[in-house]
Amino acid sequence: MLLKEVFDYSLEEIAELIGSSVGGVKAALNRGRTKLATTPVPPMISRTKNPEEIRVMQLYVERFNRRDWDGLRELISADAHLRVADAFAGRLADSPYFSNYERWSMPWKLSVGQVDGETLAIILRRDVDTWIPYAAVRLNVTAQRIDRIVDYAHCPWMIPIATSLVMAKPL
Repeated sequence: MLLKEVFDYSLEEIAELIGSSVGGVKAALNRGRTKLATTPVPPMISRTKNPEEIRVMQLYVERFNRRDWDGLRELISADAHLRVADAFAGRLADSPYFSNYERWSMPWKLSVGQVDGETLAIILRRDVDTWIPYAAVRLNVTAQRIDRIVDYAHCPWMIPIATSLVMAKPL
């Protein structure tokens, strides 16, 4: 279904790609569409953070915007895990995470916001006369310390496909 519905391949192209006939592709599409139509929609999981987690996230954003890397390290547990989508996965201590942001050529800053109901740090980039959402950073807070960071700076396509985006502060 992905090849047909998302990538808009023709039935003939799909048949050739998967080594099947056009009739076989039609039958598979029909089965897939029927299965999707009868599959119940899972309930939306609430990803709201408690006030303490939001306070730590706001401190993270404030210190990040000041480029206060030592202050950030105080918020982050010593064994924190970092994942930069499509670029790095491992311990934050073993990464050039902060220095990579320091070297970014585009003007940027962070803000707390919500993407599809989940409270995240939002990377903003400078446009002509305003700041626009660019990507997101997921922070996991445990016992008032950040123990996991998942940074989607290399996936700016995520923001445009979000169904909702709410910024905590006006841009």
